[in-house]
Amino acid sequence: MRFRSCVQTLSALAVLGVLALWLPAAARGADPKEGASKPMSNGIYAFTARLNDGTEKPLADYGGKVLLVVNTASECGFTPQYEGLEKLYERFKDRGFLVLAFPANNFGAQEPGTDAQIRAFCSTKFGVTFPLFAKSSVKGPDISPLYRYLTSGAGFDGDITWNFNKFLVGRDGKVLARFDSSVKPDSDELVKAVEKALAQQGGS
Repeated sequence: MRFRSCVQTLSALAVLGVLALWLPAAARGADPKEGASKPMSNGIYAFTARLNDGTEKPLADYGGKVLLVVNTASECGFTPQYEGLEKLYERFKDRGFLVLAFPANNFGAQEPGTDAQIRAFCSTKFGVTFPLFAKSSVKGPDISPLYRYLTSGAGFDGDITWNFNKFLVGRDGKVLARFDSSVKPDSDELVKAVEKALAQQGGS
């Protein structure tokens, strides 16, 4: 009898195990971050980020535009790309293009300043007029929700490798392409990708 009871108990546990695997993640109380590898239906529009002046900005407010999302730094060998990013923005802004800069101090401590210092630097040194967001983390345990999505759920997975990695986002909020830091804003590769995104998704 004792042996039969043990067998029955083991059988019941096995059934429960199968059910646990079958139940949806939400029903099991799983962390929603576990689903980060699956692209969200509304892409980056699902997120809100803090602008450099402290204002909370729903990224859905940029709906209908083609975006270039860039993690930036003020003391990096790639920092002069700010100038190229501004020129790219000026070139295509009337067709619905926008650059979004996300300063980060993840690489070589090359963004040590405060938000106010970063804003002043970008304005006076490079004449930046595109949206500048508050300093945040783009890699590691404190990575921002937006960059967790960009690097593990937007279809172009992989950690940010250095300052000035770039994500091209279509008018629907979905990531269309990803570019390494060495790809300059005025490169044929990037410019053609922006033009294609604008043309294919309703640009004039």
